[in-house]
Amino acid sequence: MSAEERPLLQHARIDRRTFLASLLGAGAAAGLAACGTAHGSSTGRSSTAEAASADAALPSRVPSGTSLSVASPDNGLNYQLSGLEKQFSFRVSSWINLSDGPQVIDAFRAHSLDVAFNAGIPPIQAHYEGDSAKIVCVGQNRVPDYIFLTKPHSNLKSVAQFKGKKLAFSQGQAQGVVLLRALKKAGVAIKDVDLVPLISTQFLTALEASQVDVAPVSISQVPLYLDKYASEGAHTIHTDVIDFLDVMWAPQTVLDDKAKLAAIVELIPLYAKATVWTWTHKQEWIKEYYVKNQGLTQKQGEQLTALLGKPWFPTTWDAAIKWEQETADLLAQAGFDKPFDVEALFDRRFEGLAAKSVPATYRT
Repeated sequence: MSAEERPLLQHARIDRRTFLASLLGAGAAAGLAACGTAHGSSTGRSSTAEAASADAALPSRVPSGTSLSVASPDNGLNYQLSGLEKQFSFRVSSWINLSDGPQVIDAFRAHSLDVAFNAGIPPIQAHYEGDSAKIVCVGQNRVPDYIFLTKPHSNLKSVAQFKGKKLAFSQGQAQGVVLLRALKKAGVAIKDVDLVPLISTQFLTALEASQVDVAPVSISQVPLYLDKYASEGAHTIHTDVIDFLDVMWAPQTVLDDKAKLAAIVELIPLYAKATVWTWTHKQEWIKEYYVKNQGLTQKQGEQLTALLGKPWFPTTWDAAIKWEQETADLLAQAGFDKPFDVEALFDRRFEGLAAKSVPATYRT
């Protein structure tokens, strides 16, 4: 990798599953996800579950016997290491290793998952597909997550040169939104590019085979790709477009269950605290998770944590809703669906719940 490219890898938030895929191989990471799914127990709603009104006050007590299935690529290890797991008054029936939006949506539909963590785009995609789900927790990012990679033997230097090119595009994932926002910022119309529909795990293969000219990828995937193809003219094209949101979200059917609703109310502050704990205990997290649990080297673990962004839980969701509305409008303008008011995606009863649970430095 050239000296010009190395700075692009600094100070970025990174998806752990994507990072493991780039280090261990896509097959290994996919196997981890498959194991998580296979062991997840069904969370079909009980016919005797007590329903909650959508505008009712949030419950303050979790009924005995309540359980949740939670999407977590680290199997809840941060709750265990921090001791926060001892504060759960509900049972986690399964920690399911899912992080890709389309997979989470499928799990919601199958009633095999109660709550998940994603970027802002999957809830929009779920709405487009007719599913009812709500955002219950918001985290915000301040640094870019993604960068554009070119195929080998490319002379592209900027987003403005993407006109007439084949671009890897995933409508329901953050990478797709980053691409659309970057095109808009550069003044490139959607009609002037060829969007090639793929899922993000197919992007690198498509680049290697020159099936696409450019793909938006997690910054973590850059080193290994350039190690193989930089000598053949593959390179990065920087974008300062930020994937602004991290969200916790749940199907409306789960939020309509008073017991599960109460468990989610309890989970949100503990999630925020566990996220901050991971940030403030980097060496312990590297040792216990990346080295012992995932089989990475100390150096690889340090590479990952160096790319993570500081947690940020806003006290108000106004900026998050504005960003989500801009994203939905952009997708509608590109012809993917009709515009709608994204306020419907947010359950404002939870607003500020995470922020109140962490020190001020993580909410300003």
